[in-house]
Amino acid sequence: MQGTMMHYSLTLSHSLERAGKFFPNAEIVSRRPDHTLHRYSYADLYRRARALAEALQGAGLKRGDRVATLMWNHHAHLEAYFGIPIAGGVLHTLNLRLAPSEIAYIANHAQDRFLIVDDVLLPLYARIKDLVHFERVIVVGWSGRTTASGLEDYEEFLNTASGSFRYPDLDENEAACMCYTSGTTGVPKGVVYTHRSVMLHSFLLTTVDNFGICNADTVLPIVSMFHVNGWGLSYAATLVGSKQVLPGPHLKAESLLDLCEKETVTVAAGVPTVWHSILECLDQNPGSWNLPPMRVLVGGAAPSLALVQRLRRHGWSLEQGWGLTESSPQATTSQIKAHMKNWTEEEKCEIKAQAGIPVPFVERRVMNADGEVPWDGETMGEVQLRGPWVAASYYNLPAENDKWTPDGWFRTSDVGTINDEGYLRIVDRTKDLIKSGGEWISSVDLENALLAHPKIREAAVIAVAHPKWQERPVAVIVANEGARLSAQALRDFLSPKFAKWQLPDAFVFVEELPHTSTGKLLKAELRRRFQDWKWEG
Repeated sequence: MQGTMMHYSLTLSHSLERAGKFFPNAEIVSRRPDHTLHRYSYADLYRRARALAEALQGAGLKRGDRVATLMWNHHAHLEAYFGIPIAGGVLHTLNLRLAPSEIAYIANHAQDRFLIVDDVLLPLYARIKDLVHFERVIVVGWSGRTTASGLEDYEEFLNTASGSFRYPDLDENEAACMCYTSGTTGVPKGVVYTHRSVMLHSFLLTTVDNFGICNADTVLPIVSMFHVNGWGLSYAATLVGSKQVLPGPHLKAESLLDLCEKETVTVAAGVPTVWHSILECLDQNPGSWNLPPMRVLVGGAAPSLALVQRLRRHGWSLEQGWGLTESSPQATTSQIKAHMKNWTEEEKCEIKAQAGIPVPFVERRVMNADGEVPWDGETMGEVQLRGPWVAASYYNLPAENDKWTPDGWFRTSDVGTINDEGYLRIVDRTKDLIKSGGEWISSVDLENALLAHPKIREAAVIAVAHPKWQERPVAVIVANEGARLSAQALRDFLSPKFAKWQLPDAFVFVEELPHTSTGKLLKAELRRRFQDWKWEG
């Protein structure tokens, strides 16, 4: 029988209209560069995003043109999140933490026409302006500086709109935004998201078995809005009219804790390194903040079991979402199944520390040379994905098509196992597994075990070439301030959980570890530093 449902395009105009009509008084709070707070409402967002869309069209924006942003997390960036796509353009968030040459390469590869930039980031823009080809550069003024020659003031640009904006007849499969991968090996790769994929992903984040973002929540995205669209949190929060708290450039633990307390944040999201620094600050300053119960969303890297347990001790529940830029990003969630409700807290924490089960509509398989791996929690393989918000190709990079299998699955390069409940555990990246004497060692398992040590702040385990065993693990440790540790003490600490041959052969103590621009451990840099390592004896 032929279906008779109405055709309805899923576009971001629906989210903006809904927020403006039904939640006009809900707040959006932004931390300015001078630490003061900017407050306005969804009614203001609605009016200004539409003004931005009309102004961009008046400036010559054509359907599919890319508009870049070089901005922190704040209300004007949120306006760009909606104003650019509803005008028919493509939002392209540039990662301000990359090297200037990388930013310029990405902007040129994407063929960005316009740029919207914070005035506090103009020194960074000055380092790329001779390398890029923006037709217009629009500056969001925070510090009262006079806009330099050739640059346009954001407020004046908005004022060119007459208030008569009409939505173009957008198709849900048109591009809405794009992000580039970074921080690993190879050239940065562009991923384009459609209106449909963004809307479906936004709706996913509001479901109860996922992050359950709802109108009653106050959402603090610590994750940068240039990192996979801030994990989609601002889009989801706008869809349901949640209060949003945007931290601007102030990401130190004390500033974030102040926001959590003063704005009564109920949902906060960031990478594990952020939460380690927040917990360390709380431990060093007991009783300094009266914090509400929060749902803590962790992504970007796997949280250790120790992190899950420490958050729970503060009354916060951790929700892990695993995914990649290519999956918008969420592909799995570490939800507790109904029959696990009466499990011990330790058992629940172990579930929360895993990547979890696929979210609705996303399919996942783990493959090795023998085919799909059994659900035994031990057999390893590469994790592969497909679904309505999983990329089907990279933007203008046909040479990278081998990242997709002939039958259309995206090859993540993550190595994992699946237990008998269907929960995925990420064992490592393919390039980070350690092969010693023909046997595989998971660097992630060793790192998570080390992070359970009360005197360790950060740990990375890498493969180092060995004349007899091919590769052996070396642990690189950042100890807590004032802590004293020895290699033998750490071997003794790990011994109950690992076979002797799996233990690191060396422990190196450093003041800090290298990280990517989005907070992940930069193991490629560590491997480079230790490539000339000399084994004793």
